[in-house]
Amino acid sequence: MEFLDPKLDKYVCDHTEAESAVLAALNRKTHLKVLQPRMLSGHFQGRVLSMLMHMIQPERILEIGSYTGYSALCMAEGLKENGLLITIEANEELDAIIKESIHSAGMQQKIKSIIGDATIEIPKLEETFDVVFIDADKKNYINYYNLVFPKVKKGGYIIADNVLWSGKVIEEKSDKETDIIKAYNDIIHSDPRVAEVLLPIRDGLMIARKLQ
Repeated sequence: MEFLDPKLDKYVCDHTEAESAVLAALNRKTHLKVLQPRMLSGHFQGRVLSMLMHMIQPERILEIGSYTGYSALCMAEGLKENGLLITIEANEELDAIIKESIHSAGMQQKIKSIIGDATIEIPKLEETFDVVFIDADKKNYINYYNLVFPKVKKGGYIIADNVLWSGKVIEEKSDKETDIIKAYNDIIHSDPRVAEVLLPIRDGLMIARKLQ
């Protein structure tokens, strides 16, 4: 996932707003106690997500894939007053650390955590969303996009993480997960209902704005 020279990456991070003490503690805890800590959004991407949400000022955010709650805390910083972020995580073993991170940040009134299969939970939601952030199992990316699209407000955003898949999307040899990511990118790019931009931030963020 490292696309920049390490020295340049350090310069970028050094000139980006620092993560809060709560986020720094969660970052450390994730690396110490949870498998695959590289899945964490981390300092730089977390600040990008926070900045985007401050620009959009959403009332409702849906996150698919909570992991340990880092990205949810970052995005919730930009919610409007009385706004709500709903985050769905399939791994019930992460439930305790997600709830602890929400409590530590004092975000209990702004973040609702759901443990379950997002393909089952999304159809139950009666909310409409200003922003959807997809960062879960890659095999269901296209399913998630189709499920959330009717629930996104016109002018709202669907943001998907890991769309460069460690650079594998441009390699000649492919595997099943890479093929799914490439298919997702192609679907967004060819969907006339959205305007899109793919940002080479960390492992790639595809941002789609709903036009209709």
